Amino acid sequence: MKENFLFRVWFYFRNGWGTYFAFIFAAINTLTVTYFLAIENYPFLNQLFPTFVHYVFIISGIGVPILVAVGYIHFKRSLAYSAEADIVTEAHPYNFRILPGWNTEVVFPLYLTLSQMMIKWSKNEKLDNDDIEKLGLLQNKIEKLLRGEMVGEPRKKINTKFTNESENED
Repeated sequence: MKENFLFRVWFYFRNGWGTYFAFIFAAINTLTVTYFLAIENYPFLNQLFPTFVHYVFIISGIGVPILVAVGYIHFKRSLAYSAEADIVTEAHPYNFRILPGWNTEVVFPLYLTLSQMMIKWSKNEKLDNDDIEKLGLLQNKIEKLLRGEMVGEPRKKINTKFTNESENED
């Protein structure tokens, strides 16, 4: 975690800024600039919005529903969101690797063990003690997950390559 601490801080900063502060600052800036530079200088608009508070409430009452509708259309009715989702899916590294956690610790080892046993059974071979022990360990991990416990080591970077480089160096 130490090696990517600054990247994590940068990620949290960008999300906090982009999601919360930039939105709030942009809304305040837009309302302030449009009122004091446009509304105050035109008598007709000044009659519609006699004070800044009136302006904020009226524009918010109109703007929020419009922006909710635009957001809904973006996610549900336009091709824009599906294109964004496609790009994120293509770029996401874990779509082409095993996810750390219970997938690495339980699901895929179970698939591997079961497929190895199926090959043995198809050759009319019996399971040996190692196979039974592997299944027992996997069953214990499954029971831990069913009880709500964790398996593996959370928040630790793991080697997700198909071949372990440390094994190849020996």
